[in-house]
Amino acid sequence: MTNQVPTNIITGFLGVGKTTTILNLLKDKPENENWAVLVNEFGEVGIDGAMMADGGAMIKEVPGGCMCCTAGVPMSVGINALLRQKPDRLIIEPTGLGHPKQVIKTLTSDQYEKYIDLRATIALVDPRNLSDERHLENKNFNDQLASAEVIIGNKVDQCTAEDIDVFNDWLTDQEPAKIFHKLVKNGELPLEVLDIERREVAQELAKHGHHHDDHDHSDLEPVFELPPEKPYIRRENQGQGYFSCGWIIGEEHKFDFDQLFSLFSDLNAERVKAVVNTDKGCFAFNVANRVVSVNQMSLEGYESRIEVIDSQLMPWQDLESILLKLCGLNEV
Repeated sequence: MTNQVPTNIITGFLGVGKTTTILNLLKDKPENENWAVLVNEFGEVGIDGAMMADGGAMIKEVPGGCMCCTAGVPMSVGINALLRQKPDRLIIEPTGLGHPKQVIKTLTSDQYEKYIDLRATIALVDPRNLSDERHLENKNFNDQLASAEVIIGNKVDQCTAEDIDVFNDWLTDQEPAKIFHKLVKNGELPLEVLDIERREVAQELAKHGHHHDDHDHSDLEPVFELPPEKPYIRRENQGQGYFSCGWIIGEEHKFDFDQLFSLFSDLNAERVKAVVNTDKGCFAFNVANRVVSVNQMSLEGYESRIEVIDSQLMPWQDLESILLKLCGLNEV
């Protein structure tokens, strides 16, 4: 490759709507362009790649925690694989618990100088979280916002006038000032935002950022696969005060849609994501703040994947028993 690929990092904390935003961007992309998306997830089983499968982009997943750990090996492998396919644009979605400064540092290194044209980093934030001490005291939450030149206040339709005032006051206090900001709903981000130039001061901040890894990257497999002899597998991860558990279940096992929706509505977890085969078809479930959104998918022959993330260690075995019952599987 000789041409640099326009590249954006779209960051933001858990449940802020990064995947929905990228899906909307893919819907609006020029028909003659081929885009690539590198998706990083805290959980081990990889959900976002399946959610984006209908988006018409080249997708590469790096599940299992922050992709810039272990000397950047998982991230570099994913980026290199996508660059070989010569995309017209590259979007990188770090995990909601990721370290954007380290990702920026890698993308602006000599390794990618000839191949990556890094544009402005975009951070999504739910304005309500700017009044939540749990978020304001979280280093990654603050790092994500500090590293971005563009701030998008998402889910404005769920915010109060006070939430909007807090968002605007927060923007006023930022030094250096953000280049661009906008309040949106459902991740409806205009394509033009992707072409905002990166500010050099952001690069300097990234170069001096420090990254402390507390993830286990002993296994760098890109995505866990379901062995043919097993009806399901379960994988757990933990780091930075969060715990995750994910399940992959054979596509021949169908969930009861109504009962699964009720379960996700009642589940008291920080984040739930799933692409699931049900008795009504294949659906993507997205749960944040105990609000469930559902989109029908056109996937066929794809196994069900469910991921739950919380700041407390949950009774995974009890949850597994319920999930297996809802899809007609006895515990194995």
